[in-house]
Amino acid sequence: MVSITLVLGGALGMLLGLALQLTKRGGLYANAPAYVLLNTLVNFFRPIPFVIFIAAVQPAARLVVGIGIGTRAVVFALTLAAMFMIARIVEQNLVSVSPGVIEAARAMGASRLRVTFTVLVPEALGPLVLGFTFAFVAIVDASAIAGVIAGGGLGTFAQQYGYRQFDWVVTWTAVLLLVAIVQLAQLAGNLLARKVLRT
Repeated sequence: MVSITLVLGGALGMLLGLALQLTKRGGLYANAPAYVLLNTLVNFFRPIPFVIFIAAVQPAARLVVGIGIGTRAVVFALTLAAMFMIARIVEQNLVSVSPGVIEAARAMGASRLRVTFTVLVPEALGPLVLGFTFAFVAIVDASAIAGVIAGGGLGTFAQQYGYRQFDWVVTWTAVLLLVAIVQLAQLAGNLLARKVLRT
């Protein structure tokens, strides 16, 4: 669930975040109506707690993946939630790129599209890696709620076989596994970000 969500939600979130950055005032494709629409969309969905979001998007899940419960429905809901979260992370990290670097590239005759993918994104790559690491941790956290709609995963295992049966060994085993996954992901993200920033 987490890996599929990170790939799909990450790709969609990256595109949405880029669109937010590019269409805002002073952006390479500045367009006030488009930015207001995209910004409102992200601001509307991003604050919704996942336990509510997962129930609210069940009708859409039935239309897209054919079922409102189970792993496919959870992946659909996670992907949507991740997309809006990652979009804001991407936008915030792209803001950190110096406008002078972009202006210099434009002055040398580079097209707006080329500047986007050869200057803007590469310049923000280190912070973006850390942002995606944070997103991975948040997705792992959200996936633990999958049991609400029979989605499976470690969270469901901990609830069904640990918490509900008062088996604290099972509960804490699941907790420690989740902590280990998060720690490894954070370590890998930090190392990759350092490597990117040094090159």
